[in-house]
Amino acid sequence: MKKLILTLIIIGIITACGDKNKDYLVKIKTNYGDMTVVLYDETPLHKKNFLELARSGKYDSTVFHRIVQDFMIQGGDVAKKEGVRESEEDRIPAEIVDGLYHVKGALAAARQGDQANPEKKSSASQFYIIDGMSWDFMTTDVRQLNQRMSDLLQDTAYSDLLKQFQELARNRDNAGMTALSLANKELVEEKYGVDLSVDPSQYPEEYHGVGGYPPLDGEYTVFGKVVDGLEVIDKIAAIPTSRNPQTGERSLPSEDIYVSMEVIEMKKKEVTEKYGYEYSDSEE
Repeated sequence: MKKLILTLIIIGIITACGDKNKDYLVKIKTNYGDMTVVLYDETPLHKKNFLELARSGKYDSTVFHRIVQDFMIQGGDVAKKEGVRESEEDRIPAEIVDGLYHVKGALAAARQGDQANPEKKSSASQFYIIDGMSWDFMTTDVRQLNQRMSDLLQDTAYSDLLKQFQELARNRDNAGMTALSLANKELVEEKYGVDLSVDPSQYPEEYHGVGGYPPLDGEYTVFGKVVDGLEVIDKIAAIPTSRNPQTGERSLPSEDIYVSMEVIEMKKKEVTEKYGYEYSDSEE
């Protein structure tokens, strides 16, 4: 009997060690491609909730219902899919962790505003993924760039550039116009003798070269990030949108972007080797 108990204890220890050395990633599948996300151990309540919803299939056939290019794509409204109203009791306590930022590809929990939700509790299912501002945008005085670019386009010597802007404007491609302005930043600086750079040290190092959306830091729970398929975010974020009559925000996608999810078990060492994600513990 003692030998049996000792054997069970040893098996339990081995199993526990194995659990610490593995992780569960989630593949978010869409008709625009797949995104693989790592869920942070630092936000255990959100990680557990997201995995349970993904495993149970509750996220399957939900859609990305809110899209704002250069900001985020939002989905996971399980309550709407099931024809019910989200219960306040089901909402998740905030797990806002310093150092987990809204960089491009960050996975975060949607929530009600502070007035109705001063504790910043997260939605029971809705999430968003950051598309975000480019690093070039974040480190450029964009307001002055646009002013100077407007002056530049008055010059007939730049009529070809004006035509490019006009074509983008006709297509309501605001992101394209921003990208074109940024591509001509050096031209504007040289012509007008100005420096349009913004000090990058104002942003945490995690944003450098990546971009994202810093205004949300400290306000919403970030609980994971896309480690494969960042280009899918760009594709979805570029889908044409119309104005939401309820909010006035131009965020209603012109088509349904359906989602299904697959939970993938992997050793932490494999996650690091394949995706470059470094765990905060030393067990990988």
